[in-house]
Amino acid sequence: MRTATFSVDPDALRHNLAVARRAAPNSRVVAVIKANGYGHGALRVARALAGDADRFAVARMEEALVLREGGVTQPILLLSGALEPADVELAATHDLELEVHSAWQVELLERSRPERPVVTWLKVDSGMHRVGVALGDARALWQRLAEAPAVAGAPRLMTHFACADEPDNPHTTAQIEAFDAVTAGLDAERSLANSGGVLNWPASHADWIRPGIMLYGGTARVGRLGPDLDLRPAMNLDTQLVAVYPRHKGDTVGYGAAGVCPDDMPVGVAAIGYADGYPRHARQGTPVLVNGRRAALLGRVSMDMITIDLRAAPDAKPGDPVRLWGEGLPADEVAECCGTIAYELFCRVAPRVAYREPGA
Repeated sequence: MRTATFSVDPDALRHNLAVARRAAPNSRVVAVIKANGYGHGALRVARALAGDADRFAVARMEEALVLREGGVTQPILLLSGALEPADVELAATHDLELEVHSAWQVELLERSRPERPVVTWLKVDSGMHRVGVALGDARALWQRLAEAPAVAGAPRLMTHFACADEPDNPHTTAQIEAFDAVTAGLDAERSLANSGGVLNWPASHADWIRPGIMLYGGTARVGRLGPDLDLRPAMNLDTQLVAVYPRHKGDTVGYGAAGVCPDDMPVGVAAIGYADGYPRHARQGTPVLVNGRRAALLGRVSMDMITIDLRAAPDAKPGDPVRLWGEGLPADEVAECCGTIAYELFCRVAPRVAYREPGA
């Protein structure tokens, strides 16, 4: 191998969606596969979940069209909504559903006359304060959408949580209460729960859930890792050792002489670096697996290489496998050592990292 590769386990994706369904058995599922399936490959994920998800969601029109061109037939929710008149026509042509998060998008749909009406989801700002129509405007805008010739049927209603990964945060309770109050009495299907809502807030499950990071094995609860919640890593990022050197106590390793050997010890060099998407700011001690045993990063991450403290794997030799995250090493744990989140690790895997079929 000699270079970094990644694989995606379709069984893990299906398992994680089943976890979401068990948590919210009365809800239908919008599987979120934006950002190229959180770096896992949107088509790859869609094909794995085709028999399990009721809908898919993506962020941008280009992402939706890639899925359609790849043969995906399920309804697709476009989370950005229509950004110009042509988007409404494309939505009608390609059976895309539109999030509506602003009054100007309501006006755009009122002016549109697509070849057939489109399904809409009105997004209400219940406290995230990013996008979404104001609570005080939601009912009137919902009614306008319901009356627009371009809109098919009753618009669905949705919101998004700011703190759902914190099971005791009252902000989520306030968001649920605000959304329930403003949508009460409207004849519309509703969706509140992202992954954190699915796992931590049963009161948010409603008609539709929208699992995202949990599909890929990432945790959606502060202080817990994916396996703690019966989630399986879908992505394995792997490479190999390309060199092993004996070093002496006090020897420095890598740029800035930042790594210092605490003992006479073997130090390995693995073929992966920040050009592959491995975080440059991973701190010393960040775990990796060498031959399935835990070892630790030593020194700074380079463009193409990392150096590894092999005291826990003293018999390791060039060619031996190194896992950066995946089965046996949750990406959330690695992300914490890098001052980031698993979402970013997944999304930043570089194009030069080749895909490898599971088990190959």
